[in-house]
Amino acid sequence: MIVHSPAVVLRRFSYSDTSIIARCFTKEMGKISFMVRGAKRKKSPQSAFYEPMSHLDLVFHYNERRDIQTVSKANFATTYKNIYGDLKRIAYGMAVVELTEKTITDHDPHSELFIVLINTLNTIDTRAEQLNLVYWYYQIKLLTLLGFKPDLDNRNLAGLVLPDPTKGPNSTKILSFLLSGNLSDAGFQTQLNELSVSSKDRKVISQYINTCLYYHFDGLNELKSLRVLKALVTA
Repeated sequence: MIVHSPAVVLRRFSYSDTSIIARCFTKEMGKISFMVRGAKRKKSPQSAFYEPMSHLDLVFHYNERRDIQTVSKANFATTYKNIYGDLKRIAYGMAVVELTEKTITDHDPHSELFIVLINTLNTIDTRAEQLNLVYWYYQIKLLTLLGFKPDLDNRNLAGLVLPDPTKGPNSTKILSFLLSGNLSDAGFQTQLNELSVSSKDRKVISQYINTCLYYHFDGLNELKSLRVLKALVTA
């Protein structure tokens, strides 16, 4: 079956001396691994496509009996202007894609989450300040769209009491705003600029959201990008 779908590269790793495997989040079919033959050759034009965070337009052969699929055509759907030249943007972007890679399952489409991911990466690329708010927004949307929407009025989970999300001077207001907002709405982005986030708010919100994630998804404590981001958003 031939499939044409936008995709975001979540991870890449070597397969042989000349080839790579790229793990991508496709809008049409969820997370899929692709063999990209010859991508490691010096003159190969394919290597640039398969960097984490790349937003691609893919045409690929899909065989449900195979764990690894084959790409027949790839093009950039979006070319970022700022992410790759800024360490802070790189850190946030990598945390977003690594979190996605670890929480979604293979061949399970989440088209709404895919759109949120694209909007988040675009915002990280274009927005200069308060990227921690954009990152918290993505974490909350991921939890919500995967069936684990945070409930600020109920801290009791089976076997765990969540950290108090109200301990910061503005933490309740910020979390409520992020839970109800839409990043694709220009008005929402304007209101982000008006939020006041203290150092106490950063610690409270980060601890609350990360605890929700760690509770519902195994292995997230091992993510390097999340450790980097924890330092950034609580600094």
